[in-house]
Amino acid sequence: MTRTILFIARAMAVLGGIVLTALMLLTCISVLGRGGNTLMHWDAVEAVAPGLSAWLLEAGLGPVGGDFELVEAGIALAIVAFLPLCQVSGGHAAVDIFTNYLPERANRFLAALWEVIFALVLILIAWRLYEGMASKMRYRETTMLLQFPIWWAYGACFAGAAVAALVSVWVACLRVAEMATGRVLLTSEGAGH
Repeated sequence: MTRTILFIARAMAVLGGIVLTALMLLTCISVLGRGGNTLMHWDAVEAVAPGLSAWLLEAGLGPVGGDFELVEAGIALAIVAFLPLCQVSGGHAAVDIFTNYLPERANRFLAALWEVIFALVLILIAWRLYEGMASKMRYRETTMLLQFPIWWAYGACFAGAAVAALVSVWVACLRVAEMATGRVLLTSEGAGH
């Protein structure tokens, strides 16, 4: 089971990385297009190369239409895609100034408690994303510029949140078992805390 959960968490992180890379490229292309459009409207450029300026502007040189709508949806997906790996590897930030001085049993209890709380929160987030997706589907809401259905973004985020919730429940179960048995069942790489 551990290998399967790790595979799923890593696959989601790779998906998040692909989405994030695509969004960065989209943003760069849009910014370059916006800058090129501005440059082609300068009087000096229009005077020196009027044909080139007109041709580039007619060809559509400018920002990517609806880029902010795509970035908004994509960033949300990237965030939930990274959650499973962060959860399974213990990569969340922690402030352990006080807990360093507690006995190991108390730290195991706190780790189990926080993992259970985190699992419950992720289940809540997945549920609310599902409800939001259903609402957007019912009312057929679309984005303003691109007119793509908003539920697509909610659906993608719901799928990512559902995977994150599944991984989180698995990690919480392992932490509760660790607390009960005193054995280490899941090693955490941690975030360098």
